[in-house]
Amino acid sequence: MNTPSASSAQLVPGMIGMILVGSSVTVSHTLVDAPLFTTQAVRYLAATLILVLIARLAGVRPVWPRGREWLWLTGLAVTGLVLFNVAVVRGVAHAEPAVIAVAVACVPLVLGVVGPVLERRRPSRQVLVAAPVVMAGAVLVEGTGRTDTAGVAWAGLALGCEAAFTLLAVPVLARHTPWGVSIHATWIGGVLLAVLGVPLEGPTAVREVTVSQWAAAGYLTLMVTAVAFVLWYSTVRAVGSGRAGLLTGIAPLAAAVADAASGTGMPGPSVWLGIAVVIVGLVMGLRPRAVRAEVTPAASATTDPLPLNASVTTDPLPPNASATTNPLPSNLTSPLDASGPYL
Repeated sequence: MNTPSASSAQLVPGMIGMILVGSSVTVSHTLVDAPLFTTQAVRYLAATLILVLIARLAGVRPVWPRGREWLWLTGLAVTGLVLFNVAVVRGVAHAEPAVIAVAVACVPLVLGVVGPVLERRRPSRQVLVAAPVVMAGAVLVEGTGRTDTAGVAWAGLALGCEAAFTLLAVPVLARHTPWGVSIHATWIGGVLLAVLGVPLEGPTAVREVTVSQWAAAGYLTLMVTAVAFVLWYSTVRAVGSGRAGLLTGIAPLAAAVADAASGTGMPGPSVWLGIAVVIVGLVMGLRPRAVRAEVTPAASATTDPLPLNASVTTDPLPPNASATTNPLPSNLTSPLDASGPYL
């Protein structure tokens, strides 16, 4: 009997999330001249409010972190939200944007190797073979560029931060769910960015943001943060960080299509070739893995049948016994519901 390891439906949220992230590149260009820390702080804090509201409407009750969970979630916010933005902005001052993009394109391989270790299982050979293919396709789409030593360092930091955004969520996804991880990451990141923004950009920096920049920030807040975060973490929890990591190759494809749609012209031959290579890599790494159930001779051997006049009986329960013990309170649907305190 063949059983697939992950259904296609479990990959769809992550795919949509990466499409949203990739297609937002054109929108992000609007924020190049905006105060970095102040604008991003407003973005993430506003996204937190949206996430909490939608979670309440959906009947989801996020819980507060406890113990080491604070370290995982704070580390996620510091690396995946704060430092990543700094690395990208500072990196493009020393390197062409394609250099940063190529570094981030290495994320599938990092997640394919490190992710399973955090999930306490072996890396998938299928994912490890497909990851370099996806990386090569992403490089073809993004191209290469010139850089200096500082640019290489910023690109390396961007790669590490992008990988940390997924890897640091793995230990807390089970208890906090994609909603909880997204909510805590955004409010922690928003607070940290606000703390940096006040002394570095001034308390009045928010007034320097133009109407068009606020519109771009609003789109990023809703679609790329509130929506894409939850979609991405949903797929990571469902299929594992290694297989989900391959989906990051979709982002540069979406960026190329968005650029073409914005009137910059049709992509060149290398971009189309890169798109084809990424698709091949995704098919290689995400196709269902068939697991053949082997029947051992011991399992297939028959045992002596019962005599015809024999019957199988079990001792009945005492009259005062109940078939169930320690039922949950009527307002709880599973033991996980009791893991508060709630937000």
